[in-house]
Amino acid sequence: MQNIAIVGFGFMGMTHAVNIIKNDQLRLAAIIDKDIEGIEQKLTSKTGNFAIEGIDKDLLGTINKYLDIQTCLDNEAIDAVHVCVHTDLHYSMAKQLLSQGLHVFLEKPMTLDIEEGQELIDLANKNNCVFMVGHVVRFMPPYQRLKQWIDEKTYGPLKFLSLSRFSGVPSWGQWKEKQTDFGSSGGALFDLLIHDIDMVNYLFGQPDSIESTSMPGYLSNNDYTCAFWTYDKLGIRVKVEGGNVFHSTFPFQAGFSAQFEEASIFYSTLTPESIQVATHDEITHVEEIDSPDGFYQEIDYFYACIREGKKPHMCMPESSLETIKLCYQHTKDIK
Repeated sequence: MQNIAIVGFGFMGMTHAVNIIKNDQLRLAAIIDKDIEGIEQKLTSKTGNFAIEGIDKDLLGTINKYLDIQTCLDNEAIDAVHVCVHTDLHYSMAKQLLSQGLHVFLEKPMTLDIEEGQELIDLANKNNCVFMVGHVVRFMPPYQRLKQWIDEKTYGPLKFLSLSRFSGVPSWGQWKEKQTDFGSSGGALFDLLIHDIDMVNYLFGQPDSIESTSMPGYLSNNDYTCAFWTYDKLGIRVKVEGGNVFHSTFPFQAGFSAQFEEASIFYSTLTPESIQVATHDEITHVEEIDSPDGFYQEIDYFYACIREGKKPHMCMPESSLETIKLCYQHTKDIK
């Protein structure tokens, strides 16, 4: 049984808590939050892009709570820490934890500063810590199925892939306090569309070229992005589009479309029951994979790496840093 602490009990912190509690090999030993008095109230607050269920108030009451990381570490035998705070605190908190030899699961984006990201990677390697960034889309069943079909050429070679991700302007938590501050989150590009940018990086690596157009929104100068990536040797073009320029109640939606040589496929979170496969003659439905959701799978994988003493090869921090660099390639035209 591994003892875990979560730093930050907002939308993502609660999401992590649910999936830690579900795992019978893990124990949520502590929660670190600047507002420990309001933790129970957060369970019923409207926050995030989807509903969070499965945290029992009575169970929550048994978990020790702390205002700061060091007090927690001085009082608890912690094996690993999930850092689920605002992006501008990622570097300092992860550095503090890795310096003390703790395994760290850091929510995306790793950091907005490339040098800071590399420093965290070097520190994790030096102290033999498992360090992983939460790129959950890599672990989501529909996207894993997409990767399988691409790798195995189930429908022939891939020709074109389009990924999209949209939400309304966030109206919860610190988002309301961080308006127009690029440094706090990176806006929709680094916080929302990074999921799809990372997925393409996971699938194909660095492209030969990126043509990108951005539009400012409520939080930053790049709250809408539309980009075409070209892979010359693979003969593939990829479109990545998304953002949060719409009003706050706009429904979250993400998905992909892909043209293979022998069929085209379509998936959307608005109709998550299946992936549609179209040929010139018919449309068939491939039912969703019967497996745990991406958040559970990425957390379970992280702890499997700790138990086995190996690096997280499905989601290496070096790859996460490459994704940050790719995000910056989409900002070159912004003045």
